[in-house]
Amino acid sequence: MNILVINGPNLNLLGEREPELYGTDTLDELMMWLANCSECIEHDFKFYQSNHEGEIIDFIHDERHWTQGIIINPGAFTHYSYAIMDAIKSVNIPTVEVHITDLKKRDDFRKKSVISSACIKQISGLGKYSYLEGVKQLI
Repeated sequence: MNILVINGPNLNLLGEREPELYGTDTLDELMMWLANCSECIEHDFKFYQSNHEGEIIDFIHDERHWTQGIIINPGAFTHYSYAIMDAIKSVNIPTVEVHITDLKKRDDFRKKSVISSACIKQISGLGKYSYLEGVKQLI
């Protein structure tokens, strides 16, 4: 299976940004770990990170013919990006929304996801294992 893994704003600072919440793995380390998990080694991945909403939308559009599944951690876009939600809906590819932290235990504004309605599942609060669970859902 060809799987896109998309990470939104500020996730490029994983390993530095609030390690008590997000852990000490960098984004590159997390993506390398995911690609090498026993459940994942048979699959092909493309990893992408952007702090810009339009670039994430363009990436989803550009890769729609390559991928059979999308894992997205939209970061702060989770709470207000109807444009990313529409992009996911427009390509009609199974998508799992993932979050390292548990959104239900965070600030009130973080509890709402506008992205989840376009996804087959939302997984949060499992640290880096949220991504692995996302892969399992797609498979």
